[in-house]
Amino acid sequence: MNKKDFISKIHLIISVLIVIPVSFVYGFKPSAEFNIYLNTIDEHNFFKAIMGLYLGFSILWILGIFKANYLKLALVSNIIFMLGLGFGRMLSWFIDGTPTFGYQFGAFAELFLGFYGLWVLKTTNKCTTNS
Repeated sequence: MNKKDFISKIHLIISVLIVIPVSFVYGFKPSAEFNIYLNTIDEHNFFKAIMGLYLGFSILWILGIFKANYLKLALVSNIIFMLGLGFGRMLSWFIDGTPTFGYQFGAFAELFLGFYGLWVLKTTNKCTTNS
């Protein structure tokens, strides 16, 4: 992997390394890491669906890391995913109150990864437009 590939894909790699394990925690044992206790089958079903959504996006990001023709789609989906989560968490922070440190850190990390993805998308589009 050359320097350009590293710069354009590192946030996808970081996202995969975080999102896959978190998806399994959400899907099978959210109380292990978060103050979330599921009581109904519908609640379990909801969190399994979130797990599937996270895993599905992770697969797309892995395709973008290894296959050039998927990179732009992976970048755009990662930007939407991360900024959506980050801004949703920030909205909750202002409306619902201050969450635990893990969710605070998550909000900033998601916003960082989303904005980094925007920067990568902008700079890679300039490179391909100027070529």
